[in-house]
Amino acid sequence: MPLCPTCGTASRTQFASPGLVGPIVYEDFDRAADPAWRESGAATVEDYARWCGHLCGMTCYQMALGADAPSLFALRDGALKYGAYTEEDGRIRGMVYAPFAAYAREAHGVDATVHRHLTVAGIGTLLDEGRRVIASVHFEIRRPHRPAPGRGGHLVLVTGRTAEGLHFHNPSGVDAATRTATLTADEFEPFFAGRGVSLR
Repeated sequence: MPLCPTCGTASRTQFASPGLVGPIVYEDFDRAADPAWRESGAATVEDYARWCGHLCGMTCYQMALGADAPSLFALRDGALKYGAYTEEDGRIRGMVYAPFAAYAREAHGVDATVHRHLTVAGIGTLLDEGRRVIASVHFEIRRPHRPAPGRGGHLVLVTGRTAEGLHFHNPSGVDAATRTATLTADEFEPFFAGRGVSLR
């Protein structure tokens, strides 16, 4: 898996087949028909299909852990033990920040801090301190040329900042340009929900 020349991170998608992200998120492609589902570490295709759309946060964490990271579903299983995901009326909810941070600290020795009130400038400060930030954004950040339809509901891994802006990896990017992207603070802010988790 090639490394990002800006931050050295290997970009990953929450769906096992990167080429199917667009059809899955925009064309209602059947997730159970993803031929690469086993690569996620899921025990069954049914488990994969039910959960893959909810694992943007775990994919961000997997990218942050690097090349030796456990499989996506192994991370999901670990996070479940800490209550980082919950179910209500059959609906999956999460990633819940505080239990996830506890999981990262206790299971992997990662310094994880929850930020319930965070600005774009604050992300920059955390990056300057050598941290990476799992930031809550609207999933349509993959199409920043359009007006933001909302804030939050999806997670991206912000890994650095350059003269061009914030550099981040999007687990639901539909192509190489949206999986590894850089947006100015003004472009990023309308999608950003003002919260996240920083990692060192």
